Amino acid sequence: MSETPQKRLYIKTYGCQMNVYDSERMADVLRPLGYGVVDEPEGADLVVLNTCHIREKATEKVYSELGYIKQMKGRKAEAGGQMTIAVAGCVAQAEGQEIMRRQPAVDLVVGPQAYHQLPELIARAHRATGERLSADFAADEKFDALPAERQVNGVSAFLTVQEGCDKFCTFCVVPYTRGGEWSRPPEQIEDEAKRLADQGVREVTLLGQNVNAYDGGGYTLARLVRRLAKIPGLDRIRYTTSHPRDMGDDLIEAHGELPQLMPYLHLPVQAGSDKILKAMNRDHTAESYVRLIEKIRAARPDIAMSGDFIVGFPGERDGDFDKTLELVREVGFASAFSFKYSRRPGTPASAMPGQVDEAVKAERLDRLNALLDEQQKAFNALQVGKVLPVLFEKKGRNPGQIVGRSPYLQAVHAVGPDNLLGQIVPVRIESSAKMSLGGVLESQSQLESA
Repeated sequence: MSETPQKRLYIKTYGCQMNVYDSERMADVLRPLGYGVVDEPEGADLVVLNTCHIREKATEKVYSELGYIKQMKGRKAEAGGQMTIAVAGCVAQAEGQEIMRRQPAVDLVVGPQAYHQLPELIARAHRATGERLSADFAADEKFDALPAERQVNGVSAFLTVQEGCDKFCTFCVVPYTRGGEWSRPPEQIEDEAKRLADQGVREVTLLGQNVNAYDGGGYTLARLVRRLAKIPGLDRIRYTTSHPRDMGDDLIEAHGELPQLMPYLHLPVQAGSDKILKAMNRDHTAESYVRLIEKIRAARPDIAMSGDFIVGFPGERDGDFDKTLELVREVGFASAFSFKYSRRPGTPASAMPGQVDEAVKAERLDRLNALLDEQQKAFNALQVGKVLPVLFEKKGRNPGQIVGRSPYLQAVHAVGPDNLLGQIVPVRIESSAKMSLGGVLESQSQLESA
């Protein structure tokens, strides 16, 4: 009796780390149906675009990609085969009916809280009966329905602990595409983390739209981290993305007390002008943000700060933007993500007066990026001469080269044997660039200096 040929699954992921996690879990859901992940969409039996709705360009990229995939679907049909096209994620949640109207080649649309229903939706699509769109907000049902086992590659993994948002920042679509804040039970998270550690994962990044708002069964994020830190083999814990208003004292204390909690914190501020922060509904001021950073650094002096910034928000004048530059200079960021404000339909900011000209946005973004790049290069340069513990993850491009991550999330390149992959190794840093560090294994540098 011959084996049934494996069906080919192609998943393209847009946007945030949570979408990366969701894509991995979609593959887990579909694996029992015989789907194996492939690297190219051409010839695939099922193509899933896992989408992001944060910025307009990201949404238009999805429609452009669908045009190419439609042609592939036609070629496969001409050869007597069948390709199913699915759109998942936040664009699916926000524009489900519009997607099917604009691109009839799409067979099914599934929101980020409903991808556990993919097997049923695929069956319906093949029968050409029933609903082809699922956009439920029942996150608890999703996680209860997901397979316990995950297939991971490598020594680092994402782990979703919280979804949704109750903050309603006026520029953001997340409350409308991911729903309200919901936290997974700590026991469920611990079980998944243990299984990851059993597969050789040494580092997990806890994910949530407002991850430090985690509130599962009386557990705060700090208490959850302390619980996960006890898992043998799980040597590094990170989390993202946080909100300043949810940065509690217990979490700050955990940074100072837990060696497993990495000294790197992504804490978006978005702007340095209180007027703009109020218009954004951020519920913090520039001053309170700066004082919060001081408190965090008092608990963990070596912590590296990362942030998010939006330039050109409606009503932002030159003086408001100058205050953002002032805040950046005062805080000092090891890394950051900065964007031009993008109008998202249905958000309050999209209808605000004082929309900023695109050319002005671009000029401000260039100035901000120049300052942030300067700070990132300076922070990386400070690591030269230090010995950092590096978790090596993969082979490098050059012969004999291996690549890993420092505690500060910098890429580190060194020459070493492949058996160091998956290990945390002391590395003496000898060079720095904007995006990476170069070093030698400490044991090797000691031999050379002897």
